[in-house]
Amino acid sequence: MSDISVFGIGYVGCVTAACLGRDGHRVVGVDVDPAKVAELNEGMSPISEPGLDSLIAEQVGAGRLSATTNVVDAVSRSDMALVTVGTPSAEDGSVGIQAVEQVTAAIGRAVRESGRTSYGIVIRSTLLPGILEERLIPLLAETSGGTVWLANNPEFLREGTAIRDYDTPPFVLVGASHELASQAVLGLYADLDSNIDRIVTDTRTASLVKYACNAFHAVKVAFANEIGSLARSLGAVGHEVMEIVCRDHRLNISPAYMKPGFAFGGSCLPKDVRALCRHAEQQALGLNLLASVLPSNEAHMRRALRMVHESGKRKLGLVGLSFKAGTDDLRESPQVILVETLLGRGYDIKIYDPGVALGRLRGRNLAYVDRHLPHLAALLVENAQVLYSHAELLILGTDIANELDWSKSFLGSVLDLRRDLARPEITSGIPVL
Repeated sequence: MSDISVFGIGYVGCVTAACLGRDGHRVVGVDVDPAKVAELNEGMSPISEPGLDSLIAEQVGAGRLSATTNVVDAVSRSDMALVTVGTPSAEDGSVGIQAVEQVTAAIGRAVRESGRTSYGIVIRSTLLPGILEERLIPLLAETSGGTVWLANNPEFLREGTAIRDYDTPPFVLVGASHELASQAVLGLYADLDSNIDRIVTDTRTASLVKYACNAFHAVKVAFANEIGSLARSLGAVGHEVMEIVCRDHRLNISPAYMKPGFAFGGSCLPKDVRALCRHAEQQALGLNLLASVLPSNEAHMRRALRMVHESGKRKLGLVGLSFKAGTDDLRESPQVILVETLLGRGYDIKIYDPGVALGRLRGRNLAYVDRHLPHLAALLVENAQVLYSHAELLILGTDIANELDWSKSFLGSVLDLRRDLARPEITSGIPVL
């Protein structure tokens, strides 16, 4: 078991400290508020959370939990510090990191003063990627003398169910740059159910996971509310609509469509979102979330166009023209729109898509391609090798690319629309996979 200090005994800090104590660790809580410290030392919870009063009383009574305002004392009594102070919004909406920086600097100075040769700091506070790496690590090196490792361990606790959420999290997430740090943090949760996923990643990814989760929760609430508003205006029962929607665990409530990639298209999604938004306009309904979906999709298209432009290549080869592999449906395919735009900018393009044959296109599908790519026949090639010979930049548009041996046959630059728009930026240009 470990000796741990928890800096910030608010909602997250109190629950974390009490649960760690229950699991056998020796914990000292640290806070600048003497009243909070006094309450905790008397076995009372400074916050209101179901089950926390009794849990804190038990741990204080057992001698596994105490509190102090003295940073040096807390550091000298622990091998690891968990930082759980608040990161409220600044006036401009950015994340407020003043408290985290102050605590980190104080811990660093205390480590140096205590003469410790090894100490760990784990950030539980919610911080955007880059703050830990670009602000806290240099600050810690300056104040501690470089003897401290730093990791992050985002929390997923909800007020009202925080103890239950601590014991049954969706996963335990650790961001760390080396195994010593990751194993030390994972050791804090050794008593949790072994079936709970333990995930170790880099600190930037771990930070963004927490924001992504909260943003997704917010999107779900807003989406359900907007569908409710639509239901009311259309005479449908909104609660029943969403209850039925949530019964689909194959596409709706599932990992489906949850991988970053290229823009969506096809004959259904764009037109149906457009129809809902048009009805909302006619009824003066403020459906800001749904109204932003198509502009967001178009912005993703512009990002891809910018990456093509930044490559500096003029001769392009596109793998996959339909909106997804396995179909010849070109209606509102983002690849068609991409090619149409690039042709208008003077790029020399060849396209390989074995599923698309002009002689088989019919009806609206044919009309769509005639309107947007009237010279498609001159762009299509039947052999991928022809594409490789033509292209300076190979653009992977759909999963047709998985059926090709392009990585061995093509030695030029590659832009994978399915992945590269979500990868870290590389200043030297488009990565070759």
